[in-house]
Amino acid sequence: MSRIGKKPVAIPSGLTATVAGQTVKMKGPKGELSFTAPEQIKIAQTASGIEVAPREETKSALAMWGMSRTQIVNLIDGVTKGYEHTLEIHGVGFKAEMKGRKLIMKVGFSHDIEHDIPAGVEVKVSGPKQDIITVTGIDKQKTGQVAAEIRAYRPPEPYQGKGVRYKGEFIRRKEGKTK
Repeated sequence: MSRIGKKPVAIPSGLTATVAGQTVKMKGPKGELSFTAPEQIKIAQTASGIEVAPREETKSALAMWGMSRTQIVNLIDGVTKGYEHTLEIHGVGFKAEMKGRKLIMKVGFSHDIEHDIPAGVEVKVSGPKQDIITVTGIDKQKTGQVAAEIRAYRPPEPYQGKGVRYKGEFIRRKEGKTK
């Protein structure tokens, strides 16, 4: 039994929630999001909020139960607060800049890295050396995916610590060669 899935999702004031079949739509001050639950999950809107339950006691239905409730909570957080990921660029001469909807990064390669920013996600470059990248949006999955793609171009390496990392990420440093 899912401890998370048992709890109904309370809808805060100022939000509009609509349940139509397997689809939950959430509308708030930052925008509108929707989530379609798997067929093994039953979703109902009640006076206490949105309740999620498995249709039958199969292993896959129980696995989807808590995940579906968490997705609905993520919709609420997205349309009220939004999501933000901050990335730091470390390295001599490493920097980033925005040109329209493209992020252009100079991270030690012979060429510049260009990354197209999808709709629904905003990217800002700041810092004294243009080395702080802030990715914001209302969709948790899309925002996290864009941040992960940006980091993947030059992940931090363990010897000198150069590369793109999340703010506050700890990089375990290794000792270099010795004679």
